[in-house]
Amino acid sequence: MHIVAVVRLVPDLLEEIQVNEQGTDIDREWIGVKLCEFDDHALEEAVLIKEATGASVTALGLAVEGIDRVLQSAVARGADRAVKIDCGEANLDSRAMAKLLSEALPQLKADLVLAGVQTPEDLFGQLVPFLGALMGRPHASGVTGAQVEGSAVHIQQEYGAGRAARLKLTLPAVLGVQSASQPPRYVSGTKLRQAIQGTKIETLSLTADPASSGTVKEMRRPARGQGAEMIDGEAEEVAGKIYEALASRGLLGGK
Repeated sequence: MHIVAVVRLVPDLLEEIQVNEQGTDIDREWIGVKLCEFDDHALEEAVLIKEATGASVTALGLAVEGIDRVLQSAVARGADRAVKIDCGEANLDSRAMAKLLSEALPQLKADLVLAGVQTPEDLFGQLVPFLGALMGRPHASGVTGAQVEGSAVHIQQEYGAGRAARLKLTLPAVLGVQSASQPPRYVSGTKLRQAIQGTKIETLSLTADPASSGTVKEMRRPARGQGAEMIDGEAEEVAGKIYEALASRGLLGGK
């Protein structure tokens, strides 16, 4: 069985993010990037399935600056193969990315595709549903664990209010991973150096379809409020001020 783990570089939200001069995107010239934390968990789950079943794992990413080190790190963590897609585009929305992956994955003969459930630029988690629909494969998101048995994958899918369900999907399938069965493993410096020296990163040359992307007409930073009012004083005095603040806003019911 062959598993493909999709890895994506995303903006580092710990850094200050600015909107570009055109007002249509964030300013990407100076912003740092990092591996999407959900893709990190998807890669870990792929390696865990490999260890349990003997499957092979391919880490797959878009050919952008910094992706080589991410793919090398994936090999150091247990992936057998590293592939990047060269499509001439650095930033693709979920629909365009799904279209590109739907063309790449048949070439890789993937039985199971794992990707992070969302990214900071894909907050609604659209990649996996788009990809599953384009490839005609069963798909599920919010996955917190997966086990392959025969021609099916058994998953745990998380819902709201602390509820979860066990589902069975027939392979081939596409999963959006929220968290791996165990935390992503640490890669030692020795393993990473070995992967950097010994990993041959393959390249698939494909063309992104601009027609499959949406168009951002305007982007702006959220308006800042006036901030919080800090209440100081003795407990009784503070309680009185809180009461007055709630009462003035009509938030107290009853007498």
